[in-house]
Amino acid sequence: MNSPPRFHLATLPTPIDEATRLREALGGSAKCPRILIKRDDLTGLAFGGNKARKLEFLVAGALEQRATVLVTTGAEQSNHARMTAAAARIAGLGASLVLTGKTGPAGPPQGNLLLDYLLGAEVRFAADGAEEAAVTSGVMDGLRARGERPYLIPIGGSSPLGALGYVEGTREIVEQLAAMRVVPSRLYYAAGSRGTQAGLSLGAKIHNAPYQLCGVAVSGGEPEKTARAVRLANEGAAILGAAARVSPADIVTDQNYIGPGYAIPTPGCLEAIHLLARHEGIFLDPVYTAKVMAGLIDHIRRGDIDPGETVVFLHTGGTPALFAYAGQLGLPR
Repeated sequence: MNSPPRFHLATLPTPIDEATRLREALGGSAKCPRILIKRDDLTGLAFGGNKARKLEFLVAGALEQRATVLVTTGAEQSNHARMTAAAARIAGLGASLVLTGKTGPAGPPQGNLLLDYLLGAEVRFAADGAEEAAVTSGVMDGLRARGERPYLIPIGGSSPLGALGYVEGTREIVEQLAAMRVVPSRLYYAAGSRGTQAGLSLGAKIHNAPYQLCGVAVSGGEPEKTARAVRLANEGAAILGAAARVSPADIVTDQNYIGPGYAIPTPGCLEAIHLLARHEGIFLDPVYTAKVMAGLIDHIRRGDIDPGETVVFLHTGGTPALFAYAGQLGLPR
């Protein structure tokens, strides 16, 4: 296969840890499968997360085009925006972010937004997705007028090039599992903008992954998002020169744990945050990983997973967002 250029950003490989105390809390080996956690929250870039894998390919693409500024979009607490700004600084580039959903009175920024400002990113806000496109277009025009060469990265880094991050990530996972002599039946992960889903789906075919992929949706948008994942995966395959192809039948996305909407915590999500913190010393975020863990825990409690199985939970990071949700975590004041 072809080997597109990469710009080093992530600390790899990330470990796979066993959640033994979580298993005991969920009923022990009589009721709960063995749970392994792939720690992509430890990729190192700006507090870590899955976007580091994508950005290694995306930043290399920007440098090939002699870009001077990375531009991307996301929600106010976007992990992708925070990590894109950090990647830009490491590569000697500027960073410009268009963020949606700013609400409430003016006050000190929290979570990812605080880090965006610390990284020196130029931040513009849009009221919603419809306004985001117009604001982003204006930002791109303004940068060009200043003599900059902006490189636009789609929301979540979800592009064919970005999807290659988890084709390579799958190779890493498969090799680690083989070294551990473990054959898990399932891998759980967050399905948002679907770039990670595309990379995992293509990677599973290319690297003969032994597990079934179990995506847990954190936002709505079907069936368009499945179509997006298929397109990104197959365009990524074309970049690699790989014969493998992904079809809609390969995409499994559980829609039952979104709750009221994107970035709105559910009771199961909040329970998962407390369980992982108190039993494993691992922090989940209320937007992505806690909703996936809520889905996994519910599947275990319903008996959908045999206790004799082994499952992998892909921890995609997002920890800084916790600080913007302090009032919703049910903690003592």
